[in-house]
Amino acid sequence: MSNTTTNLRQARARRTHAKARIAGRPRLVVFRSNKYITAQLMDDATGKIVCGASSKGLKGTGTERAAAVGKQVAEKAKAAKVEAVAFDRNGFLYHGQVKALADAAREAGLSF
Repeated sequence: MSNTTTNLRQARARRTHAKARIAGRPRLVVFRSNKYITAQLMDDATGKIVCGASSKGLKGTGTERAAAVGKQVAEKAKAAKVEAVAFDRNGFLYHGQVKALADAAREAGLSF
């Protein structure tokens, strides 16, 4: 990986993660690759991952799979007794799959 790519990734991480950590709540971190979308609920106080979900094995369009992932991660979070989270979009624009995931998580009961 070139230095330019590394620097861009680090800058994106600094912009987004720092804002979510200030909230003092667990972070709902979204990662979108060319094939899949994943979401993890991270607790920065303990440095552990509470739960996570991925679109691997799901059928449908990208936004449909993202909505399913949002619903899954919200259900797992509620089972872990987490109601309020900070949304960390990981530098990705808030539209399309990222927005579908966030909306589905909100409908399933998470507040952010």
